[in-house]
Amino acid sequence: MTVDDQTVTDSAVTDGAVVDGAAAVDGAAADGALAGRVAVVTGATRGCGRGIAVELGAAGATVYVTGRTTRDSASPMKRAETIEETAELVDAAGGTGIPVRCDFSVVSDVDALRDRIEAEHGRIDVLVDDVWGGDPFVDFEASYWESSLDNAVQVVRNGLETHLITLHRLLPLVVKRRGGLVVEVTDGDTERYWGTGIPYYLVKSGVRAIGRALGADLAEHGVTGLSVTPGFLRSEMMLEHFGVTEENWRDGAAKDPHYVMAESPRYVGRAIAALAADPDVSRFAGRTMASWTLMREYGFTDVDGSRPDWGRWFEEVYETKTDPTTVDPARYR
Repeated sequence: MTVDDQTVTDSAVTDGAVVDGAAAVDGAAADGALAGRVAVVTGATRGCGRGIAVELGAAGATVYVTGRTTRDSASPMKRAETIEETAELVDAAGGTGIPVRCDFSVVSDVDALRDRIEAEHGRIDVLVDDVWGGDPFVDFEASYWESSLDNAVQVVRNGLETHLITLHRLLPLVVKRRGGLVVEVTDGDTERYWGTGIPYYLVKSGVRAIGRALGADLAEHGVTGLSVTPGFLRSEMMLEHFGVTEENWRDGAAKDPHYVMAESPRYVGRAIAALAADPDVSRFAGRTMASWTLMREYGFTDVDGSRPDWGRWFEEVYETKTDPTTVDPARYR
């Protein structure tokens, strides 16, 4: 489900603790933990994709930053963020960012991306499939039968067909050698329906299903496949929706008091970087993991040093219909 277009999911309550796997501190993984790794992040122009690309770079990876919006060519999203900006942020974080324009609904674009990566590196170690682009077409209000069929079909094409094309063309570079990681980025960690409309639900549950299938299909190749979801995300679009900036984002709670639990896109980025650095990551194969469940596993923080636990907040505050203004958010961060 979404609360003001944000993820709402169930989750069991556990204490945040670092257990098996890669050592994690404030960031997702130790500096240089992904040095020499080649990563591809689809939909890396903004939001989760940008946060993931930057955090993979912070851990030392070379990151192909892919998406449709460049400084010379805008996508139908009509947003200001570009893949070049994301690549520069990857560089600044300590990695190597390589911006490549790619429309993942166009097979020839993905073929060109594949050919370039093969020529330059010969493989992909980490593939993060974050393609979306469905926001302009989603109708969260109208009954499905009263909504636009054209828009409904476009949501599915942008959110699911693109993932199928991406995987079909890029997985051969992942399975070339053992030890790779493939992450499908979704919204929510359960199959519970939250009234978000059939097309949106179909896409996000479909992405989780792809993650489950990848967990099985890639295992024989020594590659781990799974899905990951953020919590209440404060992406660039959501900051604008709440009329705030990253500097004063907490003021968004005046519009929705649950916004006190918002997490930056870098948080889920740190979750995925921790997965990529974990030599025992295969234990999560086929599962859908959340930023907060991975925080409990690896112990990383968000950019403000806190550890937002949207799953626990949802279970103890949202689900119980507790007035969020009466709850100290620090207990859940």
